[in-house]
Amino acid sequence: MEEGVILKGPAIIGPGVFIGAHAYIRGGNWIHERCSIGHGCELKSSFVFAESRLAHFNFVGDSIIGRDVNLEAGSIICNHRNERVHKTIYVRADGIRLNTGIEKFGTLIGDHSRLGANSVIAPGTLIQPSTVIERGALRDDDATEI
Repeated sequence: MEEGVILKGPAIIGPGVFIGAHAYIRGGNWIHERCSIGHGCELKSSFVFAESRLAHFNFVGDSIIGRDVNLEAGSIICNHRNERVHKTIYVRADGIRLNTGIEKFGTLIGDHSRLGANSVIAPGTLIQPSTVIERGALRDDDATEI
């Protein structure tokens, strides 16, 4: 761990994990082995599986990040629908829109996926394994107002 890291438990941090300077690890995280959390990242209530890498200045909230996933610098995983009157998060699975019943949920990112720098993933988005999201992209599987 580098200088200035803030850890707020509970947190489980596996062997060989690197956490860069001034990262903020807060409230209910599980980080598996050989992961890298870059400087200035914020990680909230998330699971990060082995060998995944969050470059500098990422936010990941209330999410599940698969094995060997790479988030380039500035990627944002949103976990709240502030722009809506009704805040409940919906997900789409096999073309069906499902109500999660909760107001805080980010994403589930499948193994071996890649998110380009400054990409934004909206709440409730499910990303299949080995998906590549281009730099600066917005991915929102539920852009419809409820």
